[in-house]
Amino acid sequence: MTLVVFVLQLLSQGAVTNALAYYPPFTLQEPWRMLTVALVHSDRSFFHILFNMYSLFVLGPLLEALIGRVRFAATYVLSTLGGSVAALWLAPDTAIVGASGAIFGLLGAFFVIQRRLGGTSIQLVVIIAINLGLGFIVPGLSWQAHIGGLLVGAACAAVMLRTRRADQQRRQALLLALVGGVLVLATIARFALL
Repeated sequence: MTLVVFVLQLLSQGAVTNALAYYPPFTLQEPWRMLTVALVHSDRSFFHILFNMYSLFVLGPLLEALIGRVRFAATYVLSTLGGSVAALWLAPDTAIVGASGAIFGLLGAFFVIQRRLGGTSIQLVVIIAINLGLGFIVPGLSWQAHIGGLLVGAACAAVMLRTRRADQQRRQALLLALVGGVLVLATIARFALL
């Protein structure tokens, strides 16, 4: 889907990007942009979409095999929202594009799960640190979305690990919904404080 949207971005000469990118001042009028941001990428550099889609290609199947398709989708969507909320609070006048918040959320979830399973995580920590660092060095990358996605993905994994049993599935769904609710409240609070 993201690759199709990227082709449409190139063909539309910016119209698709303008319609789906997240720009915090538009949040109250167009809140869906907090999620559609993951579908659009910088059309000035193919590196942006290549990195995100390669990361999804490598990390996605591993994480999906561990947590299942529905939990994977929930983590992806909530991490996207978490990245947008972080951008709203920390860079309220900056337009952002890309699935990086979601990708960092998957990294955060994978880290938490790997630690719980007793796996060595030094390589994963290095990857996360390098990519977070790039967000502070390379202009145009939203370190805010990276951090927001990372934290939300880690929170989702923590919920899943604490509610793994079959009799805890309803509780797990409610807690993941609570994560989403907290993100919605954080969005509302940002505008209530203005």
